[in-house]
Amino acid sequence: MKLYIVPTPIGNLEDITLRAIRVLKEADLILAEDTRTSGKLLKHLAISTPMQSHHMHNEHKTVNRVVERIRNGETIALISDAGTPAISDPGFLLTRACIENNIDVECLPGATAFVPALVNSGLPNDKFVFEGFLPPKKGRQTRLEKLSDEDRTMIFYESPYKLLKTLTQFAQYFGEDRPISVSRELTKLYEETKRGTIKDVLEYYTKNPLKGEIVIVVAGKPTIKKKKFDREV
Repeated sequence: MKLYIVPTPIGNLEDITLRAIRVLKEADLILAEDTRTSGKLLKHLAISTPMQSHHMHNEHKTVNRVVERIRNGETIALISDAGTPAISDPGFLLTRACIENNIDVECLPGATAFVPALVNSGLPNDKFVFEGFLPPKKGRQTRLEKLSDEDRTMIFYESPYKLLKTLTQFAQYFGEDRPISVSRELTKLYEETKRGTIKDVLEYYTKNPLKGEIVIVVAGKPTIKKKKFDREV
């Protein structure tokens, strides 16, 4: 009895591991964020394991029942629509509940959007902070004010409908000259990454509206190096 956290492709259906396919085939049940979306992937992979919906609107109600099924001897695999569950997707509540009930939890390595976006950006990646989606309204300004002093590379998820608003706010809080990279539709046919200053990228997308999933990578606040003075003898 175990809970498997299984990453699924973020676009290109070839981006799934052989181990992930095996686990999904051998599981007693697959918990899917949207069974219609995941059904297409499972059909493509010739996987006939039963599915059940598990998403942000019902996970509070279903967690206890899932835990009980695993305790009764079932192996359950959790997937999201794309990428790694619990990364801006459902999964945290169930993972925590299983751990609290001494149930083995195993997360497989695999696809997630922010890693290729970070590497593609060309910005420092030795230290970074993943912010996911900013608060839609309440708390957004407070969060941006705190992040204005962040010196690590910052990673955000955003929808195409809010991109211009977000870039405008980034210019306000981080400065127009801060380096930035915007990646969209990663691993898909129209994958694109636009790099430059916040001002340049904002001007580009003002003239060229875009669609698709978006990952924004922003350079951290530059550190001011202290001048060294020769000590007088």
